[in-house]
Amino acid sequence: MEQIAQEIKESQVRDVRSNEPLSRHTTWRVGGPADILIYPRTKGELERTMAVIRKHGIPWRVIGKGSNLLVRDGGIRGAVIKMGNGLDEWRIDKDRVTAGGGLSFVKLSVLVSRQGLTGLEFAGGIPGTVGGAVFMNAGAHGSELSHVLESAEVLLETGQWAVFSNQELQFSYRTSILQREKRGVVTEATFRLQEGDREQVLSAMAKLKDYRRQTQPLQYPCAGSVFRNPSGDHSGRLIEAAGLKGYRVGDAEVSTQHANFIINRGNATANDVLTLIEHIIGTIEDKYGVTLVPEVQVVGEG
Repeated sequence: MEQIAQEIKESQVRDVRSNEPLSRHTTWRVGGPADILIYPRTKGELERTMAVIRKHGIPWRVIGKGSNLLVRDGGIRGAVIKMGNGLDEWRIDKDRVTAGGGLSFVKLSVLVSRQGLTGLEFAGGIPGTVGGAVFMNAGAHGSELSHVLESAEVLLETGQWAVFSNQELQFSYRTSILQREKRGVVTEATFRLQEGDREQVLSAMAKLKDYRRQTQPLQYPCAGSVFRNPSGDHSGRLIEAAGLKGYRVGDAEVSTQHANFIINRGNATANDVLTLIEHIIGTIEDKYGVTLVPEVQVVGEG
């Protein structure tokens, strides 16, 4: 892998790291090392990175802010591409907004609300990137990305560039075609929003921020909601009803503030979190006959 990392560097990619601990790059602050972590700052650097990955046939995946992600303690073999600075620009044309895949989804929601545009208020509490939000059709507060996305530019793993319309992305609950047959990296997304009253939009954003502060354990490392909501119910309600608030495995704990959050109280391992997830699933299945499905992606080796 060192030779491949060197080859990526020689292709004029500035930030390439070997054996990089992914606990530094995930919001849970857990996870073993990536064989190679690449931090492309331009589309050209990303394209050259993918060319080397494709040439050697090594496994790869993308992370943004590292939210909604649990990396096992053994880390990730192959290459991890981290989207961020340099691929986080945005531009606005009346009610149409285009944002780089590495831009914070929260930051985008704040930026457009200051312009008096409405439609992305729900994104104010989703701690990922625009690219990650497209990949998983991120949503909250009764809305989701598919309601406002017009199109997305993607560098496919084949090396081809493509622009997918909303319909072509085949969105459903927390999924898109990018999780299946069209693997690639989202480099830009274009949203069609609506013009609103700036003060009303900012007020709505402030109310949602206050609600999150009161109901979510944002002072601890966590990954957002751990489980998808089962049809007609809420995972948090079931977990709380089962008496699991405060239940701990090592330093991984079911939040006493919101039962669908697992927090890292300091030195949790990925195995602690996984063991706790499995305990929650088993308990809810035994008590209520409901099988909870994790919303977070579990990746890497144990």
